[in-house]
Amino acid sequence: MEPKFILTLDGHLRIGSVKMHKDLLQPGDTCIGGGFWEVDYLSRRLILSGKSYDYGKPKWTFVTGRIYVPTDFSGLRIEYDGDSFVDSIDVSAEFDIAYY
Repeated sequence: MEPKFILTLDGHLRIGSVKMHKDLLQPGDTCIGGGFWEVDYLSRRLILSGKSYDYGKPKWTFVTGRIYVPTDFSGLRIEYDGDSFVDSIDVSAEFDIAYY
């Protein structure tokens, strides 16, 4: 099991420790990328990085509106560190975050 995440077309950030990214999918989800995650408790950040072998890197520009994040990660700044500076994004600054 590894700490993985996926991003869905409707803006859900599904996070968990799973064997494969597809294990995070729920019925009706359309996955638009994924990667790995870790929590930096000192800087209070949820750090997303990398890409899914099956779905590729997250396509943040496909999401319109909010990003929905599990309440377990409430209070953390969310950042995606891509392969290059161009791919990196401060998710908390770019999107309205809703917790569920």
